Amino acid sequence: MINRRKILGHALVAAGTTAAAGVALPAFAKDPLALTGYDPVSYFTGNTPLKGKPAFTATHNGLTYRFASEDNRDAFTSSPARYAPQYDGYCAYGVSRGYKVGVDPLAYKVVSGKLYLNFSRSVQRTWSRDIPGYVSKADKAWPGLN
Repeated sequence: MINRRKILGHALVAAGTTAAAGVALPAFAKDPLALTGYDPVSYFTGNTPLKGKPAFTATHNGLTYRFASEDNRDAFTSSPARYAPQYDGYCAYGVSRGYKVGVDPLAYKVVSGKLYLNFSRSVQRTWSRDIPGYVSKADKAWPGLN
């Protein structure tokens, strides 16, 4: 079982081993730049998420999203609930456990038309063992975490 201490421990180990290599790490605090700049619409339309461009942005729930194209930005602004990540982009597993933790934007899954992110691919494997159960717990916990 993974707990908060393990998640934070994984992050600290990752910070020590990847910072020198210039690899982006999941954030503990929520960055106002959502998805670390990845285009939320691209999670639904392509084989892999795309980095957004500073020229195409929109704001939703106090977060700034970037988009790979004007069309993607327009799709998002016309229906943000369809494309915005669940739990404002915090780790779905962490929210199910009652806390907010940042994510790796490439540790994601679209389930029933909704975008869920996880802290890391390791945490995602745990979350994937019982997605309906963790989503149910996260949906109950989320309003109290805001």
